[in-house]
Amino acid sequence: MIFSRTLRAALAALALCIGSTAGAQSPRDDEIMGYRSQIITGDDSEVTRRIAEDLYKRLLPTFAAFRTELAQRHRMLYVAIGPTALRDAISRRCDCVVISAFTSSQVWRSLTSSLSPGRAARFSAVYAEPAPADQLRLAALLYGRPARVGAILGRETAFLRPTLEPDVDVQAFAPGEDINHVLNQMTRAEALLALPDGDVYNPENVRNILLSTYRRKQGVIGFSADMVKVGALATTYSEIEDINTQVAEVAAHYVATGELAPPQFPHYFRTVVNEGVARSLDLRVTKEARSFARLPARAAAIPDAAARRP
Repeated sequence: MIFSRTLRAALAALALCIGSTAGAQSPRDDEIMGYRSQIITGDDSEVTRRIAEDLYKRLLPTFAAFRTELAQRHRMLYVAIGPTALRDAISRRCDCVVISAFTSSQVWRSLTSSLSPGRAARFSAVYAEPAPADQLRLAALLYGRPARVGAILGRETAFLRPTLEPDVDVQAFAPGEDINHVLNQMTRAEALLALPDGDVYNPENVRNILLSTYRRKQGVIGFSADMVKVGALATTYSEIEDINTQVAEVAAHYVATGELAPPQFPHYFRTVVNEGVARSLDLRVTKEARSFARLPARAAAIPDAAARRP
């Protein structure tokens, strides 16, 4: 396994997936606004603009037909792109519903934990990271059978323990603990399920985790394509369009029924495999494993950007 000079850049990308609950700059509203929906962004980067433009087109068919006689009690819907935008939406104290996107489940839980039960019911999300169930299915495909999988949970991911057990050997990790000590408790695991937790997968620990598991011939099922580039075995991942499709579906369901779906992991995804790491682990990656995916149905034509404003 080769750790390239792009490690720092890849770790920066991992940090974006993990997110942050503090120290963010003051957000701005995106200019894309219409009907009874509004997209909120936390920065003006090229990626954020791409997300917002694509998302607007997907929301437009739903909200072009948004009528006041519908049964929805809360008639403004915000879509918050990223943690900073979610923080802004929370601060507005409006009579609205909010769908968060491109924010990890850990950060979403942290930011919404102080909401009253009534207000919390008006917040939903499509999380940024892969669904653990899909990751475990991918591990089984890679190993050709149900694999023995371990996972390290820090403070931010401890809530996932009931979801993972008893299928996964879960080890707790406390801040300041030696990551190698925890890895030594997982010698029976054939693969490590990585979850975006800032306590565990930080720049100081990632290199040790990848090296240690590699030496033990344990594959790492990463939580982003960037992690696979620097030494993880494989991951499922979602493109911008995959997440946006799901967000639009959640919004359309709300408009049609008045019911906001609960927070959820990405439903649509693809798979990327590090073939070099797979060979080192003596794994014969099948076509079924490489093509493991759940893709959106062919979407109807979405309106041209020139027609976005009423």
